[in-house]
Amino acid sequence: MKPSRPSLPLTLASSVAGAMVVALDGTVLTVAQPTLRHDLGASFSQVQWTSTGYLVAVAGLLVFAGRLGDRYGHRRTFALGMLGFGAASAGIAVAPDIGWVIGLRIVQGVFGALLQPATLGMLRAAYPPERLRTPIAVRTASIGVAAAAGPVVGGALATGFGWRAVFLLNIVPALLFGLLALAPRARQDGRDRPTTGVPLDLPGALLLAVALACLVHTLVGLPGVTWSAPVALLSGAAFVRHERRTASPLLPPEVVRSRAVGGALGVLVIASAALNGGLLTCVYLLQDDLGLTPLRSALLSLPLAALLVAAAPASAVLLRRSGARTTVAGAMVVLATGLLVLARASAPTALCAGFALVGAGFGTVMVAATHVVVRQAPPEAAGVAGGLQQTAMNVGPVLGVASATVLMDLGATRSPLVVLAFVAATALPVCRALPGGSRSVPPAPAPGTRAGGSDATHTDHGVERGPHTRSLRDHEV
Repeated sequence: MKPSRPSLPLTLASSVAGAMVVALDGTVLTVAQPTLRHDLGASFSQVQWTSTGYLVAVAGLLVFAGRLGDRYGHRRTFALGMLGFGAASAGIAVAPDIGWVIGLRIVQGVFGALLQPATLGMLRAAYPPERLRTPIAVRTASIGVAAAAGPVVGGALATGFGWRAVFLLNIVPALLFGLLALAPRARQDGRDRPTTGVPLDLPGALLLAVALACLVHTLVGLPGVTWSAPVALLSGAAFVRHERRTASPLLPPEVVRSRAVGGALGVLVIASAALNGGLLTCVYLLQDDLGLTPLRSALLSLPLAALLVAAAPASAVLLRRSGARTTVAGAMVVLATGLLVLARASAPTALCAGFALVGAGFGTVMVAATHVVVRQAPPEAAGVAGGLQQTAMNVGPVLGVASATVLMDLGATRSPLVVLAFVAATALPVCRALPGGSRSVPPAPAPGTRAGGSDATHTDHGVERGPHTRSLRDHEV
């Protein structure tokens, strides 16, 4: 009997809900941290660990969580992640002291790592490859909405009801969509069935988790040097050596050897580093140098969120017409230009224009580069691809914030914006690895086929394999 197919709108809604729950959680907590510190009598270092502990847990487990989704089904891992995330949020809301908050935030990070790759893996399993642009654009736009609404909602909740109310915000959507993902119709999705033949590579997963977790810990601690730096280097080297020797690597060769996937991940790290480092710099620029209130500073930055949301649907059109290479390269130029405008701006009009350019550039990059990562990965490796994409989106911001902090300690407030604009421009050579609009680029080859030519032109002009028989035309990248 042919497996039933879940509703595509429900799949997209679940993916959007998962992405928004994670995005909201981070933004609302930032606003509520001062209230949390005073209420629990915590130190600045302890409050910082409510964010650092979460980031370390997420960064270390994202790729392995994606592999779990490939093996056991993305809907199952999404459901487990959402239900656990909601339960951890409820626990934090009643936590008696800061130690419990930190511990539960780490637990929340574990479940967040489970659900984030699954939000992309579900889309890859449910949608035909040529139709992935639109759902990815919708997902990206929802993250922009969450990023814009998070500080306002978090501020209102913390002011009116206290910091604990912030963690109650995610409980209902997390439980609702977690339970929906466990519904019989969802579990019978023929293209998201468990694949017991997918290897887990537990030694590789452990080495990579240690390397990434220590890398994030090191970046958060900059400019100081911590024990985690040499551990990250040694475990990273051990992971590479292990992956080359094992018969069943954690990272499938067809994904690792794809120039397009590597280029897209590199662009995501660079763009997210430039964005988040620039935003941190602008907080001090607007409030310390220009003397603006936090509210007015937030209002001036609203064009960033608005253009990020607007750029998402436009990116899907640009991808179809121009291809990923041209779209991402142009967007990185826009992002770099926006940072340069902010570096020189003082009038409200100029500041709004700079934020708008940054939002438009980053929103376009996020949609286009994510589309390349998900589109190029075969369905049986969609979870790993989603984990790599989410890892890039977690490491990049930490790197950008650390770099901006070091630069602000060394010089004027505006200098990090100029440096970060240059960093954004360094992504242009990386864009050459992305597929262009003048030739079609097939998804990564299926297991057992030669993976070295993942970016080569089609030589087989027949129909695409799998459940969707419509092949890509040259401009549909």
